[in-house]
Parts: sequence; C-alpha cells; structure tokens
Amino acid sequence: MKTSITFFLTLFFLVSSQIVFAQEEDAILGTWWNTEKSAKVEIMKNGDEYLGKIVSLTREENGEGPFLDTENSDPELRDRPLMGLSILKGLKYKKGAWEDGEIYDPESGKTYSCEVKLDGNEILKVKGYIGVSWVGRTVEWTRVK
Repeated sequence: MKTSITFFLTLFFLVSSQIVFAQEEDAILGTWWNTEKSAKVEIMKNGDEYLGKIVSLTREENGEGPFLDTENSDPELRDRPLMGLSILKGLKYKKGAWEDGEIYDPESGKTYSCEVKLDGNEILKVKGYIGVSWVGRTVEWTRVK
C-alpha cells in the first residue's frame, strides 16, 4: 500500500512539473508590440522552435501603407510586403530563455543572431547580436492586451 501511494505521488509530481515546464516554455506565445509600437509581432511555435511574424503595422492602419521590405540586401526581396513577414525564427527554449534564433530588422535590412527573455509576463527583452551574445542591443517589446 505504501509503495502504491509513493508511486502515485511521484507520478503526480513528475506530470505536474512537465505541465509547469510547458507553460513556462510557451510563455512568449502571443502578440507583442515592437519597441516603437509601429508593429505587432505574433510569436508562435512550430515543433520545438519559436518564430514570429508581423501581423499589424500601425502606419498601414492609418492609410500610409503598404510597406515593403525596401532595405533588404537582396534586391529580389525588396518588393515583398512587411505585413506577414517572418522576422523571428529558430528560437529554442533553454533554461528560462529562448536562444539560438535569428531576428530580421526591416529598418536596416539586416539579420542578427537573437535571444529572448521574459521580464515578468508583459515585457519581452529581445536581443540582437553579431558573433557573441554579450555584445549586442536589447530592446523591449510589450504584450498586446
């Protein structure tokens, strides 16, 4: 009898910890304002990777668009619309952060290595860098309510 109770308690705690881990891992899912509040980026999951795409441009909503990827280093991509453009890809959850991804900056047309960390539930710290992660720029995105 004691062995059965111990087994079920152990099983319960293992299952519970996996549920908490999955919730923590998926905490960045949803829609986020970029720093300038000029775009909303939806972060979603595909397998074990996280990616993000532009789902709203505030200037387009005000009738100033459509906006194209005019700064892209590849001339063949300069006519593609920013709306729907994937700007985050390859992020993987590791010990409280999402790492080993890439972020595309449509303002400069450049792609950077990227890591993301949550600061509470409403702030996402997005770091773009070249080479090593301790050299780079971090911006804050806010969760869309």
